[in-house]
Amino acid sequence: MWFTRIVYCGAMHRRTLFLAAATAPFLLGHPTAQATVAALDDDWLDARRDRSLPVRIRWPDGAAPCAVIVHSHGLGGSREGGDVWGEAWRGAGFAVVHVQHPGSDTPVMRAGMAALRKAASAEQWRARVADMQFVVDEITRRAQARDGAWARVRLEAIGASGHSFGAVTVQALAGQRFPVAATGIAEPRFKAFIAFSPSPGQGMAVTESFAAVTRPFLGITGTHDTDPLGRGLTGERRASVYEGLPRGRRALLWLDGADHMSFAGNAAQRLRARGGPLRREADAAEREPQHHRLVAALSALWWRAQLLDDSQALAALRAPPGLAEGDRWQQD
Repeated sequence: MWFTRIVYCGAMHRRTLFLAAATAPFLLGHPTAQATVAALDDDWLDARRDRSLPVRIRWPDGAAPCAVIVHSHGLGGSREGGDVWGEAWRGAGFAVVHVQHPGSDTPVMRAGMAALRKAASAEQWRARVADMQFVVDEITRRAQARDGAWARVRLEAIGASGHSFGAVTVQALAGQRFPVAATGIAEPRFKAFIAFSPSPGQGMAVTESFAAVTRPFLGITGTHDTDPLGRGLTGERRASVYEGLPRGRRALLWLDGADHMSFAGNAAQRLRARGGPLRREADAAEREPQHHRLVAALSALWWRAQLLDDSQALAALRAPPGLAEGDRWQQD
């Protein structure tokens, strides 16, 4: 019989010995206080679409084989975003490829809110999905050619993550159905997923929309995780994605006091807007380092459990350490 495990916790600073042993020291410190590990920037050309994609690549220490995670930024972001998550996962033994999506990236943010709303389109969403599929093609090509460090990559252990518009991108790759593409655009080469600020979508019941998402899927949201574009999304609506997922491979992390930008994972480029649609909640900005530490640690455990079949990580996720009062963890 399937069952749902819900963990609520009031021990804000509680840690287990396993957490310290299984994840990098980075995860337990203040993210912005850590020395930045050099990351490789490159541009990958998808000749079929005549589209050049900026990427940022982080390699774990050593020369051992490693799983790889492909990360998709939110609307108006870039390959520089998600650095907290990228460094955490690199420290936990993963290669990380941050993909920048032309047409819905930082130049659009600089053009203003009207341009942002225009860029949040089905056309840009399809381009992002194709970007992620091309990146897997390129990773595969380089790994099979044993091209330098790419020879380390375990092609059977590739994960996909994304924030906001990147989460919607990842949801499509995981198998979510959409009214504009009802048959789904699943990418079978991804083994597991994380969606930061997931979206339940529109025009379909959440159970219908997510019924075909059968691979491990973690959604992460919280109290103030609303929608900067003003479409009425709330943290509770984002959390409803969990209820739409089939039982057995799903998980949800809810963070009390976190807002939309808490989940972007930006330490180098923190958003501190005090007004307008990108205004930060005061308590979210204040608690961001705490939220970053927790998400970095639990997401690293998730990847180790799902991509590497790490039994210790699986055990730790049954009762995750470090949850604060009002946080919750659900999985089944």
